[in-house]
Amino acid sequence: MARLRSPADTEIVLALNTGSSTLKYGLYAVGAAEARELLAGAIETDTPDAASFAQIETAIRSAGLPAPSAIGHRIVHGGPHLRAHCLVDAGVIAKLEAALPFAPLHGPAALALLRLAAAHFPDLPQVACFDTAFHVTLPEVAYVLPIPRALRAEGVRRYGFHGLSCESILDQLGAAVPDRLVIAHLGSGASVTAVKAGRSIDTSMGLTPSGGIVMASRSGDLDPGVILYLLREKGLDPAALETMLDRQSGMLGISGLSGDLRTLAQHEADPDAQLAIRLFCYSVRKTIGAMIAVLGGAD
Repeated sequence: MARLRSPADTEIVLALNTGSSTLKYGLYAVGAAEARELLAGAIETDTPDAASFAQIETAIRSAGLPAPSAIGHRIVHGGPHLRAHCLVDAGVIAKLEAALPFAPLHGPAALALLRLAAAHFPDLPQVACFDTAFHVTLPEVAYVLPIPRALRAEGVRRYGFHGLSCESILDQLGAAVPDRLVIAHLGSGASVTAVKAGRSIDTSMGLTPSGGIVMASRSGDLDPGVILYLLREKGLDPAALETMLDRQSGMLGISGLSGDLRTLAQHEADPDAQLAIRLFCYSVRKTIGAMIAVLGGAD
């Protein structure tokens, strides 16, 4: 791709965020004091490929914008050994491969995109930005799970997610960040985080982004007995159980209609649709209350 010149103190960063059905991208001019969006878009695909990058390049070129000088990737889960944003090299790739059991839904797509980007932009630095990094400050009492401690050594613990969203909120607040802050990230995936003096001290998601509050199609936290019942009495294998809890539960499961609040709100006469909305709001409200208790109040 032909490179237009950008100011010497400015990096042109292409940010990539792959989801279950969409590859979102943004081009930013990043200087010492600010980042300015130059272009943003999305490609409907569940398997990004070389054609996806060709489409992004066409959009950049058509807008008369400079080519990227670095690539940033949102990575949902880095596992126990990748807890800070970093340049991607062979060692990082190996650790991401080892972390796949912690993120079977998000990890393979993220790895595939990293490899595609490296092949398409071989001379550009690739930076991995982890959703778990913001929560590295969780105290032991918040991240340790009440299971045999031998599992803790294998990385089975609370990690927390939506950390990039939390970082963005703190950045936008700047000097106005309150000492005791509750952040609610409410999308199809949703979580609530307690922030004390700019540091995460508790959060609703746990080992994976499946835990915590009720979500669009994810169950959130469940009594372990429910999972044992489904395994024992319904004969579900791990793959079927994962599909049920991550893709068929939450507001979608409750309503039998949709996990989208906008759709549910249009069905005022459907009691299950309204129950799904009420249960979601109740779950969020209860968790916000718990985070306020952890903080000893809110500012």
